[in-house]
Amino acid sequence: MSKPNLSYIDQLSRGEESVKKTLIDVIKTEFPQEKKDYFESVKENNFEKIEENVHRLKHKFSILGLEKSYKLANDFEHNLREKSIKGQQEFEKVLIIITNYLETI
Repeated sequence: MSKPNLSYIDQLSRGEESVKKTLIDVIKTEFPQEKKDYFESVKENNFEKIEENVHRLKHKFSILGLEKSYKLANDFEHNLREKSIKGQQEFEKVLIIITNYLETI
């Protein structure tokens, strides 16, 4: 599994440190809440809410350079529409990886 990185954020910020910091701050603020919402919807076994949460979270995967994980999240999102949790464990592993990474930046 690939590791999160700031390559895409670097591209977006075009060397502007203030823009880079703002983008990182947004991710660091949004991600924990979105992750919390995801686990709450899992606890409720609400497939529609889980799917919404996965949809929001998968974009963070892409922003952090996790293209394969983005595809994994996309597949999991589609499985949820069929009331299947196939891909859930792999998705949650990525959440842990991102959580740990965000603590280092």
